[in-house]
Amino acid sequence: MALNYIWIFFFLVAFVIGLFKLIFFGDMGVFPAMVNSTFEMAKTGFEISLGLTGVLTLWMGIMKIGENGGVVNIFSRLIGPLFNKLFPGLGKNHPAHASIMMNIAANMLNLDNAATPMGLKAMKEMQETNPDKRTASDSQIMFLVLNTSGLTILPISIMVYRAQLGAANPSDIFIPIMLATYFSTIVGLVSVAIYQRINLFDKVILSYLGGLTAFIIAIIWYFSTLGKEEVTQISNVTSNFILFSVIIGFILLAIRKKVNVYESFIEGAKDGFKTAVKIIPYLIAILVAIGVFRESGAMDWFISGVAWVLGQAGINTDFTAALPTALMKPLSGSGARGMMVDAMTTYGADSFVGRVASTVQGATDTTFYILAVYFGAVGIKNTRYAVVCGLIADFAGIIAAIVMAYLFFH
Repeated sequence: MALNYIWIFFFLVAFVIGLFKLIFFGDMGVFPAMVNSTFEMAKTGFEISLGLTGVLTLWMGIMKIGENGGVVNIFSRLIGPLFNKLFPGLGKNHPAHASIMMNIAANMLNLDNAATPMGLKAMKEMQETNPDKRTASDSQIMFLVLNTSGLTILPISIMVYRAQLGAANPSDIFIPIMLATYFSTIVGLVSVAIYQRINLFDKVILSYLGGLTAFIIAIIWYFSTLGKEEVTQISNVTSNFILFSVIIGFILLAIRKKVNVYESFIEGAKDGFKTAVKIIPYLIAILVAIGVFRESGAMDWFISGVAWVLGQAGINTDFTAALPTALMKPLSGSGARGMMVDAMTTYGADSFVGRVASTVQGATDTTFYILAVYFGAVGIKNTRYAVVCGLIADFAGIIAAIVMAYLFFH
């Protein structure tokens, strides 16, 4: 529903601004440019989607190998003790625990096809013991905010788009996204914990969060001591080493469980091909709307206005062209993806703006969409403080993404 209103908004604003330019400035070219952009962006959307097919087929196949090899169960066991503490209202033997951990583990691995069904199952299991069926329980809110914070270890889809749009090293955003999404998750978790008065100084919670935070700070400190060329080189080598190690690890896990690796790959690759084909109409729709919006001058006016305000405050404004992705992210995943693609198409996949947009895209998830799907599935009307905490996590993730982009790429 949010994307529907956004789509209409783009076209109506573009028409109004175009009419304004025509009447008051005599700009005879604005409407021809807007119409031409619809054809141009439709062509661009199709070409991008077509190019995604091969890479998406490859990575979906690899991820299916890991899934069949039991990697989701391994992640679930690793994070189990922490999640028992974060959902005190459920009790240790609640059936939702397994679904919650499987969902979060699948999200961390970017396995959307596995994550969403497990997430809906977890929400329904929590609803069964929810005393007020129309009001979100504490556990449901914590679960939703952890989902909206978008904790992702493998941002496969973003690397796929970067590869298709000509990035020299599509995985160079791997570490910045990992750091940014961690901050989004930790801020979202803490905000909910404050509302629910969860003891963050519990030894289990403190050991998990304290250890991870210390590790993240150490990484940021290390890279902050390096020159730009060293940051780029070490980040690239580390990112690609980790990613290739993940591939080898998935294969070894599958062999250990006596899974047919080749058949698993083919199974996942088929899903990847289907996904790439399904993307075509959605990507074309949002890119056409963005193209019209940009050609009308509305995008430039918005970016220039924000840049002027930030400039007056003495803030570097090189990132402002990536802000449309940031603003769209809480509202629509498809819209934010379209904005990211538009930024990389306009400025270049390896430009600073393209990398900021990519990092922002991976730093957090779509709060309102997730809220609508998960709460809507169980009939919850009163979301309490879920939206507030979700947006706090989004804001933290976006700020962290911009900071990480400056650290690694500027």
